[in-house]
Formats: sequence, structure tokens, C-alpha cells
Amino acid sequence: MSGQSGGSDGSTAMGAASPPAAVSKLAFMPPESSYSIAENNRLHLLEGRAEWPHDPEYLMSNIEMFVARTRRRNKISCIYVRPIQNAYFTLLFSHGNAVDIGQMTSFYWGLGHRLGCNVFSYDYSGYGCSTGRPSEKNLYADITAAFETLKTKFGVPAERVILYGQSIGTVPSVDLASREEVAALILHSPLMSGMRVAFPGTQRTCCDAFPSIEKVPRVKCPTLVIHGTDDEVIDFSHGVSIYERCPTSVEPLWVTGAGHNDVELHAAYLERLRNFIDSEARQSKDDIGIRV
Repeated sequence: MSGQSGGSDGSTAMGAASPPAAVSKLAFMPPESSYSIAENNRLHLLEGRAEWPHDPEYLMSNIEMFVARTRRRNKISCIYVRPIQNAYFTLLFSHGNAVDIGQMTSFYWGLGHRLGCNVFSYDYSGYGCSTGRPSEKNLYADITAAFETLKTKFGVPAERVILYGQSIGTVPSVDLASREEVAALILHSPLMSGMRVAFPGTQRTCCDAFPSIEKVPRVKCPTLVIHGTDDEVIDFSHGVSIYERCPTSVEPLWVTGAGHNDVELHAAYLERLRNFIDSEARQSKDDIGIRV
């Protein structure tokens, strides 16, 4: 679920724990925090760990940092990146498993600027400056807290929130979209479930981790699935299966030759996202039709 290899530690974990527990353990690789929270809730990027190639004034005036509390009593770091004043949509972005929001801030700024959206993101429990430890249950509590904060603190209604999940971030995104009404859902390199990544060929089990394939049929908003055909971490078949099981999926983006960590470098990526946000995300489920 990341471009980094687990090496021999993965096989040791598999032998020492039950398969679902081992899958969950291997899913999270929090890096050393790339940021700190400065006075007045300012984001401070640590030199050598995160880059900000844009005007420093943007970092001070258009990015807000704060902490939210989850139902599992963890405190998670949140960031609101607003390159577009009065943007209609806000992307609620759930990042991959080997980065934190400090490392992603520059990407969020560039993405929002190009798509005409603002970007709200958060660090999972145990990532960055967030407390607790990463786990499947915490993933779901974390995104719920982020979603509620976006609505209550910033007054962004659910119908203007587009969930964007990348890799492991597709797991909480699917979970939230399966139980809340939002504008749209973007799944970038999604996984069917943890067991199906760790043990290809696994069919439905009663004790799987991250079972997005079981939840995605309950999603009611327009859903765009993006996947590289040469993904070496989460096989392309996962994206295809998620697309096929989601009743409100729109035309997917299969990026020929792309792997797990370079999909966004292809021109088709931004082009498809723009079209999705400008047209399909504004349609109701009746307009796009529900596939059966």
C-alpha cells in the first residue's frame, strides 16, 4: 500500500500474528514527522523533511493548521489548504500510508490550484503530530472527525465535499462515503481489502481487514476510480473490481504503464479530474444512473 517494500519484517509479522492483524500492521508505515505545530496553530515544515517551493506568504496566509479530537479520544492534526478563495468544492484528502500532511502540503496546494478546489487533509492517528496509533478502527474515527470538523468549523456543507482517497486512504474514504451523503468520491489506487493485497486470490472471508469491496456497493455519490495498469503494490485488478462493484462509478481512469506512486505525473490524471469535478461531481445519482 506504499511504494516502499516491507522486506523481511513483513514475513516475520505474518508468522507472529493472525493474518488480519498482520495485514493491518503492514499497512501502516508512518514516517518521522515532517512538521510541527507552531504558535497560533501555524504549520512549520521541518527542513529536509518537507518542501514548499511556492511563495512563503502562501504558507502563512492560506493554510490553516489545527487539531481535532476523534471519538476514540485521539487528537489528529488537520490542515486546510485554500489556494482558491470561494471555491465551490473542498477535497477531503486521505493520503497514503508512508507520508504525512507536511510532506503532502505542497502537492495539496498545487492540486487545489489546478482543479479550482480547496483541500482539507488530516494525519491518521500515530502519524505526524497526531496522537494514538494507526489502526483500522482509528482510520474510520479519524476521517469522521475530519469530516465533522470541516462541516462545523468551516461551514462546508456535505454536498460540497469530495472525498479523495489514495492507496490506504481509499479505505476510510469508502467507509465514510458508504454511510454519509457527500458530493463525490475519488479512489486513487484503491484496494479491495487487506487480505486480498497480502494474499492475492483470497475470496471473501469473515475476518478481513479494510474490506472496501464489501462497502463500496453502498456508495451513493458519483465515484471516479483511478489506477495504474502496472501498479506493483496494489494490483490493477483491485481498481477494476472496485469500479465494477460500485453502483455509481463513472468512466474510470486506467493509466497505462503507471505504477503505484506515479499516476499523478501523467497528463491524463489532471484532465480526468477536472472533467469529473466540473461535470460529474455536480450531478445527482439519478443523473449518472446507478449501475447494477
